Amino acid sequence: MAIETQPESAQAPGGREPGGTPKQRPWWLRPAWHTALIGAVIGYAIGHWLGNFMTPSFVATGGGAPDGNDTAIVLGYAFLVLGWLIGLGVFNDLVRQMLGRPIPQLEEERDAVGGLSRYFRYTLDHKVVGIQYLVGMLVYFFTGGLLAMAIRTELLSPSYHVLSPTAYLEVVGEHGTMMMMMMTSVIVGPFGNYLVPLMIGSKRVAFPRLEALSFWLTPCAYVILLSSFLLGGFPTGWTGYAPLSIQAGEGMDSYAFAFGLMGVSIILAGFNIIVTIICYRAPGMRWSRLPMFVWSMLTTGFLFVLAAPVLVGGMYMIITDRTAQTAFFINQLGGSSYLYQDLFWFFGHPEVYILALPGFGIVCELLPVFTRKPLFGYKIAAAGMFGVAILSFFVWQHHLFMSGINPDMRPLFMLTTELISIPTGFIFLVALGTFWKAKIRLTVPMLFAMAFFVNFLFGGISGVLLSDVPADTTAHGSFFVMAHFHYTIMGGLIFAFFGGLYYWLPKIMGITLNQRLGKIHFWTMFITFNSTFMPLFAVGMLGQPRRVFEYARNLETLNDWVSISAFCLGVSMLIFIFNFVMSTVVWRERAPQNPWQARGLEWQISSPPPPDNFTHIPVVLAGPYEYGDPNALPVADLNPPAGVIAGALTGAGASTTTSTGSEA
Repeated sequence: MAIETQPESAQAPGGREPGGTPKQRPWWLRPAWHTALIGAVIGYAIGHWLGNFMTPSFVATGGGAPDGNDTAIVLGYAFLVLGWLIGLGVFNDLVRQMLGRPIPQLEEERDAVGGLSRYFRYTLDHKVVGIQYLVGMLVYFFTGGLLAMAIRTELLSPSYHVLSPTAYLEVVGEHGTMMMMMMTSVIVGPFGNYLVPLMIGSKRVAFPRLEALSFWLTPCAYVILLSSFLLGGFPTGWTGYAPLSIQAGEGMDSYAFAFGLMGVSIILAGFNIIVTIICYRAPGMRWSRLPMFVWSMLTTGFLFVLAAPVLVGGMYMIITDRTAQTAFFINQLGGSSYLYQDLFWFFGHPEVYILALPGFGIVCELLPVFTRKPLFGYKIAAAGMFGVAILSFFVWQHHLFMSGINPDMRPLFMLTTELISIPTGFIFLVALGTFWKAKIRLTVPMLFAMAFFVNFLFGGISGVLLSDVPADTTAHGSFFVMAHFHYTIMGGLIFAFFGGLYYWLPKIMGITLNQRLGKIHFWTMFITFNSTFMPLFAVGMLGQPRRVFEYARNLETLNDWVSISAFCLGVSMLIFIFNFVMSTVVWRERAPQNPWQARGLEWQISSPPPPDNFTHIPVVLAGPYEYGDPNALPVADLNPPAGVIAGALTGAGASTTTSTGSEA
């Protein structure tokens, strides 16, 4: 049930009347990315100086360079983030409120800052934040892809090297961390923030400032992570295992700080998504009418807020071990390097489902639209998502089978890991039931949705194999594991992401991507993806370990095949970039209001959506998947008669609201 009030009754914090729009300053003085960049540079300089001042060796040498720079680097990063946020104007409203000055409301802020400039500012409009996330995630993804190309270039030959052993480890660590850290919000950020309010009939998210903050922390994490190249990189890979992470050079500070910062970002994003879905649903939007994509965002939000704090704590412990002489992970001083593995994987394995669940939501949203059938087993699909989310917290120690885990614990975690395939299988059963006797429209979004199930099936089957202790003993640390999680994450998440992008971009921008180029993109990506990662199962079973740049000569042919396929996979991404840029900037073919004839509430309004999403808070009359039913009610009444919303907000039952909306 919605808790929003009518716009005309809105008040500023403290019960005052909404304040007027502040006097406009010249563009170069308004908070935006350029002022944030200036603040970040100044902040880093102050923090680095302060860290040097606090280091005892700095004082002992009369101001000379200290032996260890970890404290200065970490404080530099902390003040960099603070300066970045100050330059963006994140704290402006807080200062205004402390001084008793009026705070601009969302509508006033939107009117004051329009055009392209709003996409470079700290804004409270969830649609703008969604587009900011979309562009940011594409940049992070393609950066990780370029690092992958460097890895495959090095592995073309076991004896002729492009990178040194140290540089190779740095690139592998940067690639893995970029993909697993920065891409955590690849669906929740763009699609969750943009679409969830539209799908549930809300005019806004619950906490727009937290939503905007969650995005603007990600560029800081991205730059800080890349800065590790300047500091010698980090040798631990994306997992950051102790004690190596404590003994490593200064580039390790970049890893720990950036990963922790990204953890804070996803906590904020998850909290905002959960409260928005629970508290901001329109009248009539019962739990049984919630779109599957929203269900996936809700379960992912809970994983965000429950798992990510453990990650942040683990990264904080690494930083203090390196700078403040604590001993959380130093065995010789009473700590435990084994503790880090527990902390990391308690987040790390739910993170796999943080990436998978949004993909489930997208494909479950696409299937009914392009089969023109109701979603088979709606409640089973929702239960499957919650089952996956709950069980994901009971499987993390299968990553420790080879790390000295108590043998008595192995059967338990082998069982829980195999059990999680059951709720995952629910999603596949729902898909098969929806496909049954359907007249499938093979549009570009549908092709990506179907590929999702093919790829995720290979990832899932190989995952069941790895859950078995004897099999994991053989395959652990090999390219078999690497192929498994690429099938699960890239084959699942990224294919679902592209399917959602082709499906919802007409809603987001009012522009259709070229469908012929889209199909070329799909087929080249699907074929080259499988050509890249399927042989790696064989490479792993033949004994090639991960993170090692030399390998047996008899594996050179397979590695060359994989590298060439990976380069072709990169070409498929160039096709997408060309299509995206040309379609959105040059051709700009206007999309129909509802090009897919979808019943989702987001498609019942204009494309792109109006500033307030809905002229009036809608009254939801039916579910979003009632395709093929000639007697199905409209999804919602977008212009309910006066008094309906007020009645709903004062406690009127959902049935009364629905019948009133139907009479209209």
